[in-house]
Amino acid sequence: MRTAGGVRRARTAAVAVAAVTAAAVLAGCGAGGADGKDGKRSAGGRERPGGPAGARPGELAGVGPALRSRVPADARQAVVVRGAGADSPDATVTLYDKGANGWRPQGSWPAHNGRRGWTADHHEGDQRSPIGVFALTDAGGVLPDPGSRLPYTHSAAFTPPSYWSRTTRHDFDYVVAIDYNRVPGTSPLDPTRPLGQAKGGGVWLHLDHGSGTSACVSVAKPAMAALLRALDPARHPVVVMGDQAHLAG
Repeated sequence: MRTAGGVRRARTAAVAVAAVTAAAVLAGCGAGGADGKDGKRSAGGRERPGGPAGARPGELAGVGPALRSRVPADARQAVVVRGAGADSPDATVTLYDKGANGWRPQGSWPAHNGRRGWTADHHEGDQRSPIGVFALTDAGGVLPDPGSRLPYTHSAAFTPPSYWSRTTRHDFDYVVAIDYNRVPGTSPLDPTRPLGQAKGGGVWLHLDHGSGTSACVSVAKPAMAALLRALDPARHPVVVMGDQAHLAG
């Protein structure tokens, strides 16, 4: 059985290797127009109490049978990303915990997704976020661990390239990897893409720069810190993400 120290040393070694190709991984979210000019600026990072209006008690608000059936039976935490529209970069992120009485919202925040909206068939460079249900297993960032329960990779390799807009310089201060086309249980910097390069990758939850992303989901720094402290691998957290129409399907 590997000790906690052994796991940490293994993660550190993996990061040293992954840093060589970090630019390619970061490109998964920010390349090709991370200039802070596309999409509308958010109204701010203030938490919205509870979940979306009209949500039925015990359910993930707005999530229909198609995606609901893909949530693993052992999942006890869910981050629901509800896009404003199929071609919109604006979204809302809501954290849910599941107990004896079903799902209960724990907090909700304004967010952004891909600057061109959403897709059920994500490809590299389409600037749309993938629709689906994905596990959340690994975290990291430029800044030190704020108290994450997920394995956290603290590394300067998360720093965006110097040629990106200054508005994006802190996008990856905190990140949670979305397990789309990646190997769970590895650093978010791991460039491995099991489905192939053409299917995109490097899709993360990360800090917001005020407009749409290349595929990731972004929220304000207080929201990211809250998510990092709340997400618990023992509760098998997932993200359920898509525009309103696809979520409801």
